[in-house]
Amino acid sequence: MMRQGICWGVGFVILFTAPLVGAADIGAPPPASTVAVESVKGKDGAPMVRIPAGAFLMGSNDGLPNERPEHTVTLNDFYIDQYEVTAGRYQKFLESGKQEIPPVQNDDAVSSLEDRPAVGMTWTEAANYCKWAGKRLPTEAEWEKAARGRDGRRYPWGDMQPFVDIANYNRGLWVSEAVTLVPVGSGLEGMSVRHGLKEGGKSPYGLFHMAGNAAEWVNDWYDREYYQKSPDKNPPGPSTGEKRVLRGGSWADLPTALRVTARFSAEPEFEDRTVGFRCAMDAGK
Repeated sequence: MMRQGICWGVGFVILFTAPLVGAADIGAPPPASTVAVESVKGKDGAPMVRIPAGAFLMGSNDGLPNERPEHTVTLNDFYIDQYEVTAGRYQKFLESGKQEIPPVQNDDAVSSLEDRPAVGMTWTEAANYCKWAGKRLPTEAEWEKAARGRDGRRYPWGDMQPFVDIANYNRGLWVSEAVTLVPVGSGLEGMSVRHGLKEGGKSPYGLFHMAGNAAEWVNDWYDREYYQKSPDKNPPGPSTGEKRVLRGGSWADLPTALRVTARFSAEPEFEDRTVGFRCAMDAGK
């Protein structure tokens, strides 16, 4: 779904042939229910999941040109927030004085919706929050591995199309935080169980809402052809650019935007109710 200020990176891409490691060669991650979650790894106290070092498949040969080619990437281990940063945690950041409180900020509304994702901040504001919490925004590669695991799946939960009980998407017009957004820990009941998804909409590493609810800022500058030239180990993203990368799709998007390989881009000072974030941290900290 196209939104003003956010765009898919489309264009002509020259593909090249190179030997790739298949999903079967990389192996599957442990079941999400067995993934260890560590709390208070940052100043904000948000639970984080440790993503182990190793290789995974990044990108897709079946997606849009900016997702190609599918390629093998190896990352060091790192931590990433299990949930999207909530409105409640973001409010504490605002109250710390590290960020100017918006004049329309409603303390009562934030308090009553503190389990919903914080939305509407720019890339700079998201990066400042992560820095305040002793963390950083994840790289695009880190985000995709945390969402996808190592088996080349299409969505965080597998290859099955999304359902409304495992992802918050295609909601149409914004109504309110309470109606349009869902709690960051939701998505484990209902049709997900009936369709065999015992872990609901969680990623292979136990992360919630890596598809839908709020699209998420990541650290990288955007280059639609970056996958053709990116390093195969710990890719940092382009050194410069005009736009930053957004991943995961939002409550307003159709299923195609929820795929773990889908790439959006927006100017760093873009702000919208579809956009939120989560933080990451090097495993050595």
